[in-house]
Amino acid sequence: MTLALKIDVDTFRGTRQGIPCLLRLLDRHRLRATFLFSLGPDHTGRAVRRVLRPGFFSKVTRTSVLEHYGLKTLLYGTLLPGPDIGRRCRAELHAVRDAGHEIGIHCYDHVRWQDHIAKASPRWTERELRRAVERFTDVFAIAPRVHGAAGWQMNDTAFELTETLGFRYASDTRGSGPFLPRIGVRTLQCPQLPTTLPTLDELIGLPDLVDDDPVAHLLAQTGMPRAGGHVFTLHAELEGQKLVPAFEKLLAGWRGQGWRLGALQDSFDALQSTVFPVCRIARRALPGRSGLLSVQGEPVCQ
Repeated sequence: MTLALKIDVDTFRGTRQGIPCLLRLLDRHRLRATFLFSLGPDHTGRAVRRVLRPGFFSKVTRTSVLEHYGLKTLLYGTLLPGPDIGRRCRAELHAVRDAGHEIGIHCYDHVRWQDHIAKASPRWTERELRRAVERFTDVFAIAPRVHGAAGWQMNDTAFELTETLGFRYASDTRGSGPFLPRIGVRTLQCPQLPTTLPTLDELIGLPDLVDDDPVAHLLAQTGMPRAGGHVFTLHAELEGQKLVPAFEKLLAGWRGQGWRLGALQDSFDALQSTVFPVCRIARRALPGRSGLLSVQGEPVCQ
C-alpha cells in the first residue's frame, strides 16, 4: 500500500516559492517525497507555441494559469530573460536534499524539452539530457539516480539514455503500474514507475466533476488496495502555492485509507522481489491535458 509523491518543479517561481512551502508542509506531516528539478533557464513564456495543440486553451482556461504561475513567469523567455534556476536557486535545491527528500532530474529547460523532444534527433536528445545531468551533478556533487520527464514527453533515445546514464529507475510515463520499457527489440533495464493517478490540474473544472470535487474524485480512485501501489504527480507551482489546502486534504484522505505515503524510492524498494512486466511505449491524449503523452503500452510476451 505505497503511494509515492512525485513533485515536479517546473519554474523559477516554483523553486523559489513552491519548494519552501512544500518542505514545511511535508515536515509538518512527517512525509518524504521525490522532488524532480528543472535545472536550467526558465522559459515558460515560450509555451505559447502550444497554442495549436489540442486541449491547450481548455487547460489554460480551467486551471487559471495566470493566477498559479504569475505574469512574470509567463513572460520569461520572451519579454523577460529566463532566470537560470540551477545557478540562482541553489539554496532552495540544497534545502530539499538537506531535509532528506529524494532528489532527481525533471529536465534542463522545461519548455524546450516538452515542446521538442517527441520529434528530436538522438543527438539533440542526448545533449539536452546530459546538460541536465551535468547541472544536477554540479549542484549536488552526486550523480542523479531518478528521472521524470517534463510533461511526460519522451522519445526512444531518451528512454534508452535512462539506462545508459545509470538511472536506477524513472517516472517518465503515465500508466497502470511499474514496468520495463521495450524499445524496438530491446528491453531496457531501467524500470518505469509511471504516474497512475490524474493530477489535480487535470481535474479542476472538468464538466463531469460538477457534483464532485477533484480531491473526492482522486480518493475514490485510491479507495481499494492495488498491486504496485500508486504514483501521484504534483507541481511546486500548484500544490506548493494555491492548491496547498487541496493537497493537505488528499494527504489526510490517503492516510485514512491506509496508504503508506513516501518517495519513489520507497515504492521501488518495496518492489525489489517483483518481476516487472515488459511493455511497449505508446503516445496518447489524456483527459484534462493537452497534446500526446508517453504512456505505458501493451505488454510484450516474453
